[in-house]
Parts: sequence; C-alpha cells; structure tokens
Amino acid sequence: MTIQVQLDKSSSEPWSKQLLQQARTAINAGNWPAGMKLPSIRQLATDLAVSKFTVAELYERLAAESLVVSRPGSGVYVARTQPVALLSEAQAGQSLLAGEVALMRQTLQRESSIIKPAAGWLTPEWLPAAAIRQAMREVARQPQSLSDYGPAQGHIALRRYLSEHLAKLNIPAEPQQILLTSSATHALDLCLRLYLKPGDAVLVDDPGFYNFFAMLRLYHLKVLSLPRCKDGPDLTALATLLAEHQPKAYLTNSVLSNPVGTCVSPQKAFAVLELLKQHQCLLIEDDIYADFEQHSSLRYSSLTGLRSGIYLGSLSKTISADLRVGYIAASAEQIASLTDLKLITGSSTSQTVERIVYHILTGGAYRRHLEALRKKLQDCMTQVSRKFAQRGFRPWHQPDAGYLLWLTMPQGVGAKALTELLEQQHIVLAPGSHFSLQQDADSFMRVNVTQCLNPKLWQALDTALAMIAVTLNPKQQLQLPKSDNKNAGH
Repeated sequence: MTIQVQLDKSSSEPWSKQLLQQARTAINAGNWPAGMKLPSIRQLATDLAVSKFTVAELYERLAAESLVVSRPGSGVYVARTQPVALLSEAQAGQSLLAGEVALMRQTLQRESSIIKPAAGWLTPEWLPAAAIRQAMREVARQPQSLSDYGPAQGHIALRRYLSEHLAKLNIPAEPQQILLTSSATHALDLCLRLYLKPGDAVLVDDPGFYNFFAMLRLYHLKVLSLPRCKDGPDLTALATLLAEHQPKAYLTNSVLSNPVGTCVSPQKAFAVLELLKQHQCLLIEDDIYADFEQHSSLRYSSLTGLRSGIYLGSLSKTISADLRVGYIAASAEQIASLTDLKLITGSSTSQTVERIVYHILTGGAYRRHLEALRKKLQDCMTQVSRKFAQRGFRPWHQPDAGYLLWLTMPQGVGAKALTELLEQQHIVLAPGSHFSLQQDADSFMRVNVTQCLNPKLWQALDTALAMIAVTLNPKQQLQLPKSDNKNAGH
C-alpha cells in the first residue's frame, strides 16, 4: 500500500525525524486507520529513496510508542489500540488515597483550557528555559557517563555548592552533612520513615501544606494541628500540645510558609527551640522557598547549627518542576543513616539531573534569572492582590516574596462553594480545608498569583460571586467591582 509522506531533503532536520512526525500525525488524525498495513521496509525505502535503516528506525520508534504493531511473517500494522499518550489514567475513585491527593491530581491536569490558581508551582514561562537547555548540552558534551548510577549521597560538586549556599544562611553544613534526594517530598519521606513509627504524634503548622498532613496520615502518625500566627506558631498552643501529647517531631516551614507566606520572628524562634528542647521534640524544617526571598530571614537551623534538627530544601521551585532535586542537611551521623535508607528504598538519585541543576546554579544566568524573577513576582503579587481586594478578598498576610497568597473570603462566601462553581468553568481553586483543620477553614483559600493573570478567571469569578450574592441577605451583600480595567481601585 502507498502512504502519503513527503521529505524535505533540503532541510537540516534529519529525514528520520521528518518521517516520524508525519507518521504520528497521520495515525493520531486517523488518516492511517487502525489495522492498516504499512509498506515493507524495503518498499518504503525504495518509494522515498532513503536507506532501509531510516525506515527500520521509523518503524521501531512507532512500535515503541505503541502506534504500530509488527506481526512476524505478515508485516507492520497501525495499532488498533489508542496511542499511549491518549490512554485514560486510572480513575481516582479506585484509590484509597484519592481524598489526600485530590487537589494535586486536579492541578496536574495538562489541558491548556484549565486555569489553575490552585497550583503550587511556577509554569514554564516563569523559569529559565534557555539556561536549562544550555546546561543539558554542557552535561551531554562531558565525558562522564549519562547511564551509570550516581554516588550514594549525590553529586559531590552540587553538595559543595549547597554547603557554601547554606553558609550564607548561617547554617554550617559540610558536604558530608548533605544528602541529595529526588525532591523535598522525598527528603521528608526519608525522615518520617527513619525517625517516626505508627502512632507517634507530630506537630504541624495550621494553616500548613496539605501534603504534610497527607504524608503524616499515610504513615499512621497522629497529626497535632498547631495554629500559625503571623510571626510563627502560637506559643501557648505549642506548650500545651508538647505537655499533653509529647510529640516526637515538629514539621514546619519557617520561611515563606505555605500557604500563608509568613516567616518566624527571631523572638519566637528562640522560644520555640527552647520548648522543643525541653520536650526532646525533633525539629524538621522545610525551607523550599529560600531562593524567592529578597532578604534572608532567620531559620531555626541557623540558631541550632543542625545540632538538634533536620533541614530540608529544594532546587526545583526556581528552576524546573521536572528537574527535581531536593536535599537534607543534618549531622553527619544522621546523614549516614538517611543515606542507607535512601539506598534501601530507591537506590541513588539521578546524577545526570543533579549535574544539570549544578550547571544551572553555577552559571551567571541563574543569578540574573533570580533577580528578574523576584521583581516580576513582586509586581504580580501587587497586581493580583489588588484585583482580589476589589472583590472583597483580603490577604491574611501580605507576603514579602514568593507567589502564594492566603486570602480571607468575602463575607458570606464559602471557599468550597466558590470552588465548585468555578470548576464548572474549568478553573481549579484551593479552598482552605486542604490546608487547615480549624473550624473556620472554609473562610480562606490559597492562590498562586502567577496563575491569576488570565482575564477569563476574573470574568468567571465575577459571575460566580454574583450568583452567590443572590442567595445572601441584605447585610451580607457583596460589593462587586464595576469594572476590571487597569485604573480600577485607584
């Protein structure tokens, strides 16, 4: 059978790549229907005046993508099943953990039509694509293997870099005191496995990161909700919980806490550390937003010197959600045990990814990227905060940096109800109940300001608020904006 493909032999693009792109398009569009027999390798090579190796490579690639099937003695046929990329995912309802990751599943949807203020990361246009490509090319050119296991503790050059970086935050940590992980979540997972057992009580900030709650419940740990004030945890509540429950650990974001965007004050940090010391409670400090800061804030670990706590970090938030590298800084003894656990549960981490990230971090472009990113985020935070204020939303705290905003809902509007209305418009919100166990959680929601720049969001939000306003009594009536142009609110 003759198939319609055209090669531009004057193009610099390899013929095999041209053929693959055209074949994918033809199959996905149905122009090559399921069950259709393709020409033999010899026949297609003759028809296109290319080598048999080029056609053989084409068929191998298509088979690897499940687009065609080879039947020995018969030939190559277009697959009757859908391509792998189009197969449906397993239904969330089939999982016992569905409730824990419902928000994460929603924000990981790839459809371009979905607007996701609930997402917890920066989209590609905010990140250094050119620097990533340059680093990949540099790593590929080096003689070091791209296919071997990495060192147990991770790439040594990156650990040296992190040692110097932490020193600037007044956290002394030699390279042997640093363990690289596949993410900050992986780092926390190792700590929970090593230091806690089912039934142990763990303090966690409230409001706090929803995946903290999920991971603690996953390991059958008792979650102790610790109210978060604007300068750190509520000390009275902390003292009470420590005395009554004797928790084994306290898990916290000390800087730019997710979702509220606050930092612990020096006075409160000293008081917290003293209370934890009295009750022999392990501090696990998650500091994944460090690079967003305009000016360095105090960390617990800068006061303890890693003598009585564990410090977690991430290199993904300001580089790439796909190039995931996290790390743990702790005493050398603790790192030795955590390294063994890492090897038992997942072997070594990707040295190639760690080398790419190292080249990005040490290139001059990364420093310029951070400076520009911080300024751009600050402008975005101001713009989006103003738009929400016009609609009656108030920031619980105005963050000094980063991209997360914890909003108080307008009077009479519940976060869950608003979320359900906007879901119908393909907009994903993050109601407060994901981040807080307190009774007033539905009075709050978290937004990623970088995901709030699409005019369709504001149009849909205004429509939803107007629908809710109809159900309110006169004393609760919403004050909706008359317009949403650039001069509104001034």
